[in-house]
Amino acid sequence: MTAQRGSAFLLKIGDGTQENGGPPAYQTVAGLRTTQLAINGDSVVVTHKGSGGWRELLSGAGTRSVSVSAGGIFLGSDAEARVQTHALAGTIDDYELSFEDGARLRGRFLVQRLDYSGDFNGERNYTIQLESSGPVVPA
Repeated sequence: MTAQRGSAFLLKIGDGTQENGGPPAYQTVAGLRTTQLAINGDSVVVTHKGSGGWRELLSGAGTRSVSVSAGGIFLGSDAEARVQTHALAGTIDDYELSFEDGARLRGRFLVQRLDYSGDFNGERNYTIQLESSGPVVPA
């Protein structure tokens, strides 16, 4: 596997067409400088007296989730406005994470947190935290 550029790791939001029955088109959330993805899995322990003192886990069980964190410069794009609308309403929408090698992950996410900041003599920044709702799958 070859190294990949962090700038090619993009967060995209759906355009809402799935709500009307069509497949969503995705728009890049503008201004991002950092993007981070965490795939989480809770384990189900099935250790018993016959386990010989070793922990045993149940394969395929437990709760899986994906968390996405990102931060960047606020540009006022349509995609940023859409993220803000979902943050204020507490609604879930389609998102896509795309990578330089062409791989993509798609799923529905809730905006868990949206922060804005800015220095007196600097640009306006924002950070977002997304939490998956349902499966996140390769596209």
